[in-house]
Amino acid sequence: MAGGAPAGGRLLVRGVWHHYLSTGDDTFLDRLWPTVYAAVEWVLRLQQPGGQIGWRRDDDGTPTADALLTGCSSVHHALRCALAIAEQREEPQPDWELAAGALRHAIRHHPERFLDKDRYSMDWYYPVLGGALTDTEAKERIEEGWDRFVVPGLGVRCVSPNPWVTGGESAELALALWAMGESDRALEVLQSIQHLRDPQTGLYWTGYVFDDEAIWPVELTAWTAGSLLLAVAALGGHEATCAVFGGDRLPKGLDPDCCTRV
Repeated sequence: MAGGAPAGGRLLVRGVWHHYLSTGDDTFLDRLWPTVYAAVEWVLRLQQPGGQIGWRRDDDGTPTADALLTGCSSVHHALRCALAIAEQREEPQPDWELAAGALRHAIRHHPERFLDKDRYSMDWYYPVLGGALTDTEAKERIEEGWDRFVVPGLGVRCVSPNPWVTGGESAELALALWAMGESDRALEVLQSIQHLRDPQTGLYWTGYVFDDEAIWPVELTAWTAGSLLLAVAALGGHEATCAVFGGDRLPKGLDPDCCTRV
C-alpha cells in the first residue's frame, strides 16, 4: 500500500522489543526481524533533510514534508528499540543510528521544523516519553507545561484549555514522569484518574468533561488500558518495561556534530 502513516511501524517495533525482553524468545525475534526491518526502512524514507519525519504518505505515494512532534518523538523511541533489536541480532544498522541522532537533534533544537500543535498535551510530554529530552531538558519542559495541562485531582487535559481530561494522556504523562525519576509525582497522576475506573469491569473510561461532570466519550478503550498498564508496570519495576521506557539500556544513535542539517 502506497499511502499511510508511520504509527503502525513505531508501535510494532516497540512491541517486538518489549515482548523479546519479557520472554527471551530468540525464535520470535528472528521471525519478526524482516518485518521490523521493512517497517523502519519505510518510516525512514519519510525523513526530511532537517531530521524530522513526515507524518504520512498520500494514496499516490507522495510523502508530506509536514512533521508532528508527538509522532516524531514516538518514532525516535521506536528507532532506539529497533537499534536494540539489530544489536541483539548482531546486524549493525549505521543508517538507523544516524537517522535517530538527526531526529533527536531536530526535536531538541528545532521546534520550527514541526507543525504547531502546542495546545495538545501530547506535544508537551512526548519528547520526554520518547527519550529525546532527558535530565534538565526534560524537567524544564514538564514544569513549563504543568499548570496548563494538569488538573489536580482529575488528570491531564487532552487539549488546553478544554475542560476534558483523559486517561490515556494521564497514564502516558505518568510514564514520562517515571522515566525522569519522579515516581512519586507519577503515582499522584495515576491516582488522580481513579474516578475514570469502571467498578464493574476494572477498565478505564476514555475521558471526563469536568465542566459538565460527564464521562465522554462513553468508551472503555484499549489504548487507555494499555497506557495505564505500562505506567503501572514501570512503577512496579517490571524489568522489560523499565528497559524499554527507561531508556538507559537503549542505543542512542549518533547525534550530528552541529546544525548542518537544514
